[in-house]
Amino acid sequence: MKQLSMKNRKSMTGFMFILPWVIGFLLFTAVPLSYSLYLSFQDVRITPAGIQTTFISFENYEYAFGMDALFTQKLLIFFREIVVSVPIIIVFSLIIALLLNQKVRFRMFFRTVFFLPVIIISGPVIHELMDQGVTSIPSIEEYAVFQTLLSSGEGFLAATVIYLMQNLIMILWFSGVQILIFLAALQKIDDKIYEAAKIDGASNWECFWKVTLPSLFPMIIVNLIYTIVTYSIFSLNPVIEHIQDNMFRTDTGFGYASALSWIYFLLITIILFISVLLISLRGRKKYA
Repeated sequence: MKQLSMKNRKSMTGFMFILPWVIGFLLFTAVPLSYSLYLSFQDVRITPAGIQTTFISFENYEYAFGMDALFTQKLLIFFREIVVSVPIIIVFSLIIALLLNQKVRFRMFFRTVFFLPVIIISGPVIHELMDQGVTSIPSIEEYAVFQTLLSSGEGFLAATVIYLMQNLIMILWFSGVQILIFLAALQKIDDKIYEAAKIDGASNWECFWKVTLPSLFPMIIVNLIYTIVTYSIFSLNPVIEHIQDNMFRTDTGFGYASALSWIYFLLITIILFISVLLISLRGRKKYA
């Protein structure tokens, strides 16, 4: 038997590393995923004799868009939060990463402080903080700017600014991992590039736009995907709460909840595809 070439050995080593994940995905994710797709076309009843299913074609999906107004309403709320929150989280993460990348005293301590919320964050913790009113700026309703926006009635812009002011602290709570990703990318940029740019007369602002931002562009896409996925699977997401509420209802049940899950999954996939496509096209056009 011929000995394996170096390329084949590396391929085999890589496959052995991912093999546990592949097995785990097939056993614990692919099977339940396929079963949930099957249930989404069924009327599921839980009886003393077991789970009974009746094929009803696309009735669950038709009911979701035709009759369940609460589901469509929560989808719209979620999309508004995605449009507002994701850019804010990415921009804030980039700013903090730039600051933490400076050579200042106690910067390791500050890095830990900004990442600490990622360790302790969870659905029950956030829910308790929201109940206590610590995820928004205290007494924000009494500020003159807030009152002006409420009285102006400028539609989407006013609603967006008000949402940002009410949920600012909670939005910033989600930025820990993104800060670390940007920070790691910043540390990979060679200082000699900045020195060459400064010799050519570039200012700090020009260095940021012409050197730093193009170098971070791949990480911007990574953080975009990570932020959308993290925000969409958060346990206090209104859409997820609606899906959970329908799981054990007698008039809907697991079949309808499975249909809602697949609708939500497909919509998130579309959002990810459009977001990555738009930012990739803009990046290629700007940094080409």
